[in-house]
Amino acid sequence: MKIHPTAQIHPGAELGRDVEVGAHSFIDKHVKIGDGTIIRNNVTITGNTTMGKGNHVFPAACLGAEPQDLKYNGEETQLIMGDRNTVRECATVNSGTGVGGGVTSVGNDNFFMACSHVAHDCIIEDNVLLANGVLLGGHVKIESYAKLMGLVGVQPFTTIGRHAYVGGLTRIVQDVPPFMLVEGNPARVRQVNAVGLERAGFSQEQIEALKAAFHRLFRPEALNQNKILEEMAEQDGLTPEVRTLVNFLRDSSKGKFGRYREILRNSPVQ
Repeated sequence: MKIHPTAQIHPGAELGRDVEVGAHSFIDKHVKIGDGTIIRNNVTITGNTTMGKGNHVFPAACLGAEPQDLKYNGEETQLIMGDRNTVRECATVNSGTGVGGGVTSVGNDNFFMACSHVAHDCIIEDNVLLANGVLLGGHVKIESYAKLMGLVGVQPFTTIGRHAYVGGLTRIVQDVPPFMLVEGNPARVRQVNAVGLERAGFSQEQIEALKAAFHRLFRPEALNQNKILEEMAEQDGLTPEVRTLVNFLRDSSKGKFGRYREILRNSPVQ
C-alpha cells in the first residue's frame, strides 16, 4: 500500500491490497476499500461505506456522507459501491436513509464526472455516465449504460432506462424510456439513441425495430399511448428491446406523475 503520511485513516477501516491513499485524505472507521483502489488527495470517505476493487477517486470527492434528507434521524445506513468506478473531482455520493431501504447502491464501471451528485437511496447499475454537474435526487434509479450529459437535474423517484441518453441542461421529472434520446425543458423523447446503440454493438435490425416503436409511441398522432402499449404488449414477434421498452412504459404509467418508483414512497423497504 502507498499511504501518504498526512492521510488520516481510522484504525477500524479495512483497506485491501495495493490501495493508494493521497495527501490529506480521510477514511473513517466503518469504511472498507477493495484491492487496487486509488484514493487521491483531499478525499473524504465516511459512514458505512464499502467499495470494491479497482476504483479511482479524485481530489475533493466525498463518499458515504449522511443523506441530505430532513427525514434522516441518524440511523445506520450504507453506501455500497462495486468495482472499477471512477469518481472525479468534487463529486458526492451520499449514504441511504432508513425509510429508503438504508442503502445507496453503485454497481461497476461507472463514471461520475466532476461536481456530480448521487443522493440517498439511489440505485446506479453498471456502465453509467454522469457528466459534470449532474444532480440526482433521492431514490433515483439509473439503469445500465445510461448517459446523462452536463447539468442534468433529476427529480426524486425517477428511473432512467438502460442505454438512454439525456442531453445537457435537461430537467427530468418523469421516467426516461430505455434506448431513447431525451432532452429539453420540459424534457421530451426526441428519437432513438441510435448512435449510442450502434457504439454498444446493437444490430441495425434491433435499432430499426426500436425506431418503428418510437414512431408508434411518441409521434404527435399517438394520442392514447396507454392503448397503444396494451396493443403492443399482446403482440407477438416483438424484439426483446421493444418488449423492454413497452414494459418500462407500462410500469411508468402506474406511478404517480409518470415515475414508477413513486409507488415506493414511504415504503419501509425499497
